[in-house]
Amino acid sequence: MIINVKTSSGNYDITLKRNALNEVNSILNIKGKALIVTDSGVPEIYAKTVAGQIENSVIYTFPQGEQSKNFEVYSALLKALAENKFDRKDCVIAVGGGVVGDMAGFTAATYMRGISFYNIPTTLLSQVDSSIGGKTAIDFLGYKNLVGAFYQPKAVIIDPNVLNTLTDRQFNNGLSESIKMAATSNSELFELLENNNAKDIIDTVIEKSLLIKKAVVEEDEKETGLRKVLNFGHTVGHAIETVTGLNELYHGECVALGMMFMSSGEPKERIAELLIKNNLPIKTSFDREAVFEALQHDKKSAGSGVNAVFVDKIGEFSFKFLEFSEIYKLLKGVS
Repeated sequence: MIINVKTSSGNYDITLKRNALNEVNSILNIKGKALIVTDSGVPEIYAKTVAGQIENSVIYTFPQGEQSKNFEVYSALLKALAENKFDRKDCVIAVGGGVVGDMAGFTAATYMRGISFYNIPTTLLSQVDSSIGGKTAIDFLGYKNLVGAFYQPKAVIIDPNVLNTLTDRQFNNGLSESIKMAATSNSELFELLENNNAKDIIDTVIEKSLLIKKAVVEEDEKETGLRKVLNFGHTVGHAIETVTGLNELYHGECVALGMMFMSSGEPKERIAELLIKNNLPIKTSFDREAVFEALQHDKKSAGSGVNAVFVDKIGEFSFKFLEFSEIYKLLKGVS
């Protein structure tokens, strides 16, 4: 199926189709050069499959992990473009997870003030969340996504077949983002996940998650209002991710933990049960003072506090401004 996303900076199609990885150039019709960006954790065959369909392509592979979202790797990608004489008619293609998408997208956004960017996400997390919406960024001074840009892709290709090579932990890591979106915006999807094995219905989960994010991004491309709903679980989650070194816990696992702070009553119980069902954490030990310090540097902080997303009923959400003193009490209450 094809899902069209409409934004102020242009419209683009998301192609959701099994075996789409073998149909990349018939979908994208690349004419110029392509820098195919991947990392060492992505099966080599994926980037090679894409490269084999494009006449003039260069593959650049950087080390796997959040620690690669830095200026050193960013500079190396720019160097690869410059040394291979890429110009504004050429493109960058991400083949990998969220880190690859961030690095490739930010590089495309800034090289020659912007060249075409295509995203082929290979993890569940990137397929349902980070591959669409135009957020690109790198980490700086130990803080996640501190330097970045909004830069929409020209197209996104999602092939569920590539998920077969994920570990169970990586699969569940991505599923956390779908649980997040279902909790805030789609009670039917939440119930579907409650009543089924996610792997058995993954095409439906991806589709429904994409439709949620599409609706949010189209209404609020630059995250000035509604799009903040996508931050459910991220307020505390990002801070935990920062404190644990950006690599001890996966992003989706940190989001799972963060959801526990921003829900209560029956919704919290149902979210917790669904997270446990999918081997995602609902409690962890952490340095409360360090998490509180990191949270104050979060992009969502505003003056004396943070705009946070709460779920008081499955499928619905509310925005609440929390003073830092209130957040400190929240952190103290869960360990």
